[in-house]
Amino acid sequence: MSNSKKKVDWYKTVLGSRRIVEEMVVKSETQSNQIDTLEIMLSSKGSGSQKVGTLTTEQQVKVEDDIRQIYESILDDGQLPTLETTQHRSFVKYFLETNLPAGFIALDASHTWMIFWLVNSFLLLGGKIDEDMSNRISENILSYLNEDGGFGGGAGLISHVVSSYAAVMALCLSNDHHVLDKIDRQKTYEWLLSLKLEDGSFCMYKGGEVDTRAVYCALVIASVLGILTPELVAGTAEWLGRCQTFEGGFGGVPGDEAHGGYSFCAVAALSILGPPQEIITRHCDLKNLVKWSVNRQFQLEGGMNGRTNKLVDGCYSHWVGGIFPFLELATQCDLLDRAALKNYILICCQEENGGLRDKPGKRPDFYHTNYVLCGLSLCQHKAKHDPALMTEKLGASAFAYRVERIKDPQEDPANFIEPLHPIFGIPMNTVLKNREL
Repeated sequence: MSNSKKKVDWYKTVLGSRRIVEEMVVKSETQSNQIDTLEIMLSSKGSGSQKVGTLTTEQQVKVEDDIRQIYESILDDGQLPTLETTQHRSFVKYFLETNLPAGFIALDASHTWMIFWLVNSFLLLGGKIDEDMSNRISENILSYLNEDGGFGGGAGLISHVVSSYAAVMALCLSNDHHVLDKIDRQKTYEWLLSLKLEDGSFCMYKGGEVDTRAVYCALVIASVLGILTPELVAGTAEWLGRCQTFEGGFGGVPGDEAHGGYSFCAVAALSILGPPQEIITRHCDLKNLVKWSVNRQFQLEGGMNGRTNKLVDGCYSHWVGGIFPFLELATQCDLLDRAALKNYILICCQEENGGLRDKPGKRPDFYHTNYVLCGLSLCQHKAKHDPALMTEKLGASAFAYRVERIKDPQEDPANFIEPLHPIFGIPMNTVLKNREL
């Protein structure tokens, strides 16, 4: 059976036998030309036919109208935009090398995140970390390392697991192959263990909130530092499974609304603990998760939202789009319309002077620049889980991925960016270097 036929059959199973589904699936796979895909996207009626108007539907129609006009102008011109790599790289490098304006004091607890977003974006765009930048990244990040083994989000702040995730990822990206040795792994392990709750979940900091983000960040830190143990993850997979909602996505905790970011964190965390084709099926309702995930992608916009009845947002190219590599491995079907998502990113999310954004009319920022680029990498690559790279060590599954560029003769090389590791969200070559060390 061809992959197109398998995909159509899968969609019919989880979404019902709808003509529009079959039409979209077959056309998106048989016509790689982005202009053809754009014409298919514009054939969608959108939300304008809804009889009852609410603030939510009014905002949705406004976004659809704005994007439809942009797409129609592209079709009239007959020329698709390419990735403005030079401008985006200059945008990122400027903020890496310049003192931030006073207004950024509002993000004073997010120093580790800002460094991570900027450095990751720089590398995805093909930038190179020289010795000076490497030293500045390491020195800055290590200044936030606390005595208990965790990192604060800024100077003098308490250890926080998501700040620590961003810090460890930034150190991995720094191109200093020995910088992780400056972390006392035993202290970090004991600190992570102190955040672990009896039900298998983790809190953000001692006495702090609990959600799937904390679990994901804790497991990534432990994986990268080589301190993942059965004690640390006892009951964690089961707790994550309880976070899946009736819609199919995952909430932050059991009983919460399904949300893109929480769903990515839950699925990626599970995939640290075992191959996705095994562990997702064991702990999730796979068909319901697929149904919820594919329904996050808009037919007109091509981009994704993070929750039911919310607007498209470029960051969900990663937070929802990033779920698909695991789903595609678990189902052996192509489930994401990569061509449509690529159109949304390249046409709607690029700022002319550099940086990437949520949607047209919004300003670019560090967060969206990073996660939109992650989504673009996803559009250009396919992940494979290689059993030959597995070992008996707990967490080895996270390091058993290969990522290959999708061969598309229509793809403009100007759009190419670096392949992304599906779990860690950083360039694959960085993960491979750390795995070898």
